[in-house]
Amino acid sequence: MLSKILIANRGEIACRVIRTARRMGIRTVAVYSDADRDALHVEMADEAHHIGPAPARESYLRADAILEVARRAGADGIHPGYGFLSENAAFAEACAGAGVTFIGPPASAIRAMGGKSEAKALMEEAGVPLVPGYHGEDQDAALLLREAERIGWPVLIKASAGGGGKGMKVATGAGEFAGQLASAKREAAASFGSDRVLLERYLERPRHVEIQVFADGRGDCVYLFERDCSIQRRHQKVIEEAPAPDLPDTVRRAMGEAAVAAARAIGYVGAGTVEFLYDPADSSFFFMEMNTRLQVEHPVTELITGKDLVEWQIRVASGEPLPLRQEDLRVNGHAIEVRLYAEDPDRDFLPQTGRLDHLSFPAPGPHVRIDGGVRSGDAISIHYDPMIAKLIVWDHDRPAAVRRLRAALAETQVVGLTTNTAFLAAIAGHPAFLDAELDTRFIERHHDALLPGAAPAPDRVLALAALGLLLDRAAQGRVTAASSGDPHSPWAMNNGWRLNGEAEEALTFRDAGGERRVGVTYRRDGYGLSLPGGETLEARGSLGPDGTLKAELGGVRLTGRWVRRGLEMTVFTGGVAHRLSLVDALAEAAGHDGPGGKLTAPMPGKVIALLVEPGAAVTAGTPLIVLEAMKMEHTLKAPKDGTVTGIRYAVGDQVEEGVELIEFESE
Repeated sequence: MLSKILIANRGEIACRVIRTARRMGIRTVAVYSDADRDALHVEMADEAHHIGPAPARESYLRADAILEVARRAGADGIHPGYGFLSENAAFAEACAGAGVTFIGPPASAIRAMGGKSEAKALMEEAGVPLVPGYHGEDQDAALLLREAERIGWPVLIKASAGGGGKGMKVATGAGEFAGQLASAKREAAASFGSDRVLLERYLERPRHVEIQVFADGRGDCVYLFERDCSIQRRHQKVIEEAPAPDLPDTVRRAMGEAAVAAARAIGYVGAGTVEFLYDPADSSFFFMEMNTRLQVEHPVTELITGKDLVEWQIRVASGEPLPLRQEDLRVNGHAIEVRLYAEDPDRDFLPQTGRLDHLSFPAPGPHVRIDGGVRSGDAISIHYDPMIAKLIVWDHDRPAAVRRLRAALAETQVVGLTTNTAFLAAIAGHPAFLDAELDTRFIERHHDALLPGAAPAPDRVLALAALGLLLDRAAQGRVTAASSGDPHSPWAMNNGWRLNGEAEEALTFRDAGGERRVGVTYRRDGYGLSLPGGETLEARGSLGPDGTLKAELGGVRLTGRWVRRGLEMTVFTGGVAHRLSLVDALAEAAGHDGPGGKLTAPMPGKVIALLVEPGAAVTAGTPLIVLEAMKMEHTLKAPKDGTVTGIRYAVGDQVEEGVELIEFESE
């Protein structure tokens, strides 16, 4: 058995591996970049070593630095997690050359499945059905266009060496093919070091179903059933569940056997996932790719089988046989996983960076599991994937698991960054999801219902916001007890004013409903609140140090949470987060772009393409510039018809959030 494991990764997967290793009595070694010096995985490991600056290519992708740490620390095994070096055949070989066990498949298996085109050729030889497409080496643009027309529109352009939705674009016709091809190649080269792509027919309503396989070094291989990963955005998974709903047993068995055959064909060892597109109309399925590593969504498989896949990885890497045979494996219940991201769904899922001022999850237990790698106070960096945590639920059947998911999301609280929490809750409550009407374009199909836009907070939420602010004033010492003995009295406030008669003031809040005022009357036993809708409430309550707000509004008792950062505050009540701004008349107004004056960077990133020149006349929606940030390309478009009057940055320049990129004069 391995005695000391280095985890060549960061974030939630590093923490996940450390937990299992600790339970097995195995010591752990963490590595970290400048950005992760105080990260949770660094704190959890038995020891941690610095490996370089924040950019991944200078730290987590430095195989030489990681192997040197393994040598110094005396680690006899390296777990690569997922991403970074997990599917790097050269790294697996380097581990073997250094006398360190790579906790993953042999380099030959990684190479066999590392290129999607080569993998499809292997599967074609093995008789596994493939989606009609082109997987050849010739990458001439004219040839690729001819092949796309042969396949039939729409066509999916996919990075041959990639995964995670990067380097994937859809072309609906010949007119947009060249642009989508160029974008896919740029993103593929930036993410994987190769711009080779393949083409596939873009199926209209497929489901994404994948099989978890596991093989040992003695020739045995099993499948631990399937996961449905159909709900995706930007070709990246959002929700995963196991087992796949409404999958016929005959298909489940055939798909599992095909996955095992694929693993055997390449001499696979360890945990892997064979991904298929499944067409419910005729129960056909097509091979997509094989991921030669542990998947992000592996927890749902663990919850329905009761098996720790990381423990299996370590045991198999140590030379042990598989713990169970195929006939010993059973499915128990249903599990669902959602990926909580720092991103703005209302802005095309634009990744967010910044500090997590407040982070709270439901208590873990038999029905709820949280796999995370950050805490309150940590930062989401531009350098890495913006996933905050994975929230996983389990119950005896799918309807019960969905109810667990909705309840768990209602208890999830994040302040400081925009997240997809409300979006996930909208999916979990959508009738089509409840009925398991799943396909890879679920989000696109139900876009308006899932992304209705921000709504104004109800008056009762404004009342909670006002009450929290008033109680916070008292807690912060802005109100002191006076001779009246009333700590809430404005006569006791240290702000230099007095009134004759009853004391009043107005608090103005801003949200999606614009600016609305809450009138406040100070009473000896609380406050009177006059709400925008005309209702007046008697209000009193208490505010805990963690922001827990216990309120009584008009005789109704409520419990929520109130979190403030400067003039921004978030009220959590009824499972919904309401974000409000306090309008301070004395605060300097934030600057806004004039009408059509300029185009600014929505986040830090790198300019990778300029699509126009100064003087160009453009219409609204015309692509102007492409930024690369957080491993993805983001195309910024003209806000309205007009003329580009100036370009501030060149290709290759790094830019900060909010800087002016393009001067733009609207018509």
